[in-house]
Amino acid sequence: MTGHQPTEDSKTSGRVHGKSIVITGAGSGMGRVFALGLAREGATVGVLDRRAEAAEAVCAELAEAGLTGIALSADVSRRDQVAAAFDTFVERTGRLDVLFNNAGFNEPMHLLDVTEQNWRAVMDVNALGTLIGIQEGARRMIPFGQGKIVNTSSIAGRQGFASFAPYCASKFAVNALTQAAARGLAEHNITCNAFAPGVVDTPLWTKLDADLMTIGDADRPGQAMAEFAADILRGRVATGEDILGTALYLASADSDYLTGQVIMIDGGMVLV
Repeated sequence: MTGHQPTEDSKTSGRVHGKSIVITGAGSGMGRVFALGLAREGATVGVLDRRAEAAEAVCAELAEAGLTGIALSADVSRRDQVAAAFDTFVERTGRLDVLFNNAGFNEPMHLLDVTEQNWRAVMDVNALGTLIGIQEGARRMIPFGQGKIVNTSSIAGRQGFASFAPYCASKFAVNALTQAAARGLAEHNITCNAFAPGVVDTPLWTKLDADLMTIGDADRPGQAMAEFAADILRGRVATGEDILGTALYLASADSDYLTGQVIMIDGGMVLV
């Protein structure tokens, strides 16, 4: 395993020490980085992924580093599977303190080619999955009188892209759900915020780059990512580690007074 190795001090004094945190879509990409980083800061992490083997592989990385992870499997668009996974986690840890609704995907199509099947597939995971996560997560936080819900949005939740129409709609929906949940759960001392990355070098973007070639929006590997990244003020695409600090902030007590907000963490692509 690469990355920081935990010390006894970090296990007992990390910024999320003692917290029980579930991260959806944690079998790869940003979710995996979050799982490793939050565990290093003292959390017990539920690594939830649709692919059970991916969740188990990340938990093996955690165990190798002396950290605590619990492998969970669910399709986030299926309420019964999400509820069962959350129940398993709470049975193991005693509580759910923080939930990251991070699972998502994109399947680009030109605007006039978007089908009902494409629309429903993207919206079911990214938007409905976030709603289900908020609801089922909150139901397990309310008995304890507190909690934090963190949703993964995108620059596509701030502006529309012609070949990403369902994805953009789903991320605009994530922003709306974040505000609705912040208002609806405030009485239970549960906050809800989101963060919005831009171009992040993850397996999602690797697939997206290939998909954009397939539909004719790019001619060569890497072209689409390079063109999307051209206006990044920081001068490069992000890594998962670039987003980790924001995730840690939103999971920790440092963000206790923040709710209903979408934090742009895109290197300066969208200025709002």
